[in-house]
Amino acid sequence: MTRPALLAALMASAASVAFAQDAAPPTLLPPVTVTGNAGSSLTVPATDEAAQLIRRTPGGVELVPDTAFKNGAANTIRDVLGWVPGVVTQPKSNVDNRVSIRGSGLTRNYGNRGVNLYMDGIPINTSDGLFDVFEIDPSAYRYVEVYKGANSLRYGGNALGGAVNFVTPTGRDASRFDGRFDVGSFGYVRGQASTGGASGAFDYFANMSMQREDGYRDHSDGHIGRGSVNMGYRISPDAETRFYVNANSWRQRLPGELTKSAALDTPKSADSEFVRQDQQRNIDSIRIANKTTLRFDGTEVEFGVFNHRRHVDHPIYRYLDYTVNDYGGFVGATDDRTVAGFRNRLSVGANVLNGTLDYEEFANVGNAVKGALAFSTRDRSENYSVHAENAFHVRPDVALVAGVQYLHAVRDRTDRFLGDGDQSGRRTYDLWSPKVGAMWDVDPNWQLFANVSRSAEVPTFDSNSFASPASSNVKAQTATTYEIGTRGRRTDVTWDLALYRSQIRNELQCVTTSPYSTCSVRNADKTVHQGVELGLGLAVLKDLAAREDRTWLNLTYTYNDFFFDGASYHGNSLPGVPPHSIRAELLYKHPSGFHAGPSVDWMPKSFYADNANTLAVDPYELLNLKIGFDQGAGWSGYLEGRNLLDKRYISSTITAETATAASALFNPGYGRAVYAGLRLVW
Repeated sequence: MTRPALLAALMASAASVAFAQDAAPPTLLPPVTVTGNAGSSLTVPATDEAAQLIRRTPGGVELVPDTAFKNGAANTIRDVLGWVPGVVTQPKSNVDNRVSIRGSGLTRNYGNRGVNLYMDGIPINTSDGLFDVFEIDPSAYRYVEVYKGANSLRYGGNALGGAVNFVTPTGRDASRFDGRFDVGSFGYVRGQASTGGASGAFDYFANMSMQREDGYRDHSDGHIGRGSVNMGYRISPDAETRFYVNANSWRQRLPGELTKSAALDTPKSADSEFVRQDQQRNIDSIRIANKTTLRFDGTEVEFGVFNHRRHVDHPIYRYLDYTVNDYGGFVGATDDRTVAGFRNRLSVGANVLNGTLDYEEFANVGNAVKGALAFSTRDRSENYSVHAENAFHVRPDVALVAGVQYLHAVRDRTDRFLGDGDQSGRRTYDLWSPKVGAMWDVDPNWQLFANVSRSAEVPTFDSNSFASPASSNVKAQTATTYEIGTRGRRTDVTWDLALYRSQIRNELQCVTTSPYSTCSVRNADKTVHQGVELGLGLAVLKDLAAREDRTWLNLTYTYNDFFFDGASYHGNSLPGVPPHSIRAELLYKHPSGFHAGPSVDWMPKSFYADNANTLAVDPYELLNLKIGFDQGAGWSGYLEGRNLLDKRYISSTITAETATAASALFNPGYGRAVYAGLRLVW
């Protein structure tokens, strides 16, 4: 069966499953409104409000509440997003993960690209498009919003994968005290505490955490400190402003990639050259931001400004030392009212994300000691985007949605080290991304949706290096995506299903060309990303030991069919991600708060590490077990075992054009690990 035929069959099968849910539709939910009472925040929707708001998107979106990731080991971004279908989180070492949505940044071998990350609706990507996950603190958020692909229209442009928004509590919904202490294998220790409260018009929330780990592999020890504060002031019943401060410090040694045989035979080892050079990644960052919300009759206006500074001390094959200063602002308005008897929701907005990068490279003479200056530039990125989206309800339960986004981007480099020639340069990009879609609320707890959209992604500075004509002309990546799906819930079943096909032009590929160097970025001609994203929760057993207890089968399945469709490597699979990813859990939950059960992480089919499809990552399956007690307040605790059978496997890979057995491309996954923690909330 051909790939398109296979996807069509999966779509037909999925649609039949969705329509098999049989229940009488009750009255439709009214529009979401916030009354501005003392118990709510105008600037930050509560979890239930946010869940209703995100359902207005006719495409693949998810809301992950904190109850889904705070009742167990919450070490990395994988613990937050690992159960979201379509999101691939591949551990590298300690907190570092590669994050990809629908194949975004698929071949990135350092940093991350292709997804816009936000904290409280304010961007944390660098202005040229990169992001680090170390700033993501799993203990700090009330909920997380995931917008896949062009469904992230309101969050600006410049990403194939979409956007993820991490939302912190406010003093109006935070506990007076929330603290936890976790310990685990490989020297893992973590402590966290938060507090919040409100008094009249003023509220505050503060969170701090510290984490250290010796690491599963040699030369992979690290530690992190994170802190965040937000303070809100209610100017009037319909006006609120909120200030945010985030500070982070990360120190991490890097073990490097290994050959396939070394990754499987000696998974704890480090690359000897990484050890000799004492390769590290050390970052200090601080972000200051403000967001203000005004509400009028049927209209909400939101605007804000931000500044995000990072200093990166990064000895690798060279000693990188640079400072990033990103700044910008945003304004948006949403009008929700009845027009000629029909409900209409119009959203418009503008985003600015600019920044400078003062960048220097020195020789690394060994043991992370700076040598002579080898490269120096000052880079400037500018991103200006405007968007508009309108949802018109032709019936109370059916909405037609149309939107468009325009992005103007600038990448400007000034070479300050001319010993190897002047590598200054400037590129500009002007990109339009339209979208049309439809959404049917079959009932308040069951939706069907479909959309067609275009997305665009501008190259980062390491792509347009201006060192040669080829590196100066890397094009923007564009994609046209077709998507259908359904989401809903019943008393004992929840489901979330999306099927999509993205036809991509000029996909940005980050390909390793030599050991101990950064990758070279080029445009692939034509590629296709298509797949299936399924999340399912099913109460398979009930009332076993008490009334209202449940044994839940939770399943996340992601099918990735990514392949070359142009002249180069035609028909080959794109490297870097497995075609099938399955996470399944059988979890018993007692009304008292006790829960326990096994889970599996299963990659049933191999995937390739190179464009030529010559070297593959082997399939694997991991067995895990969790037991805990959590009533939402007071004391709670957990004990969690991961990879209990101590399976040796490869968790992530960087990409080569043509790989051999001697290619050092692979990061081994963690061996058997046990974590435990206690939490106190009042």
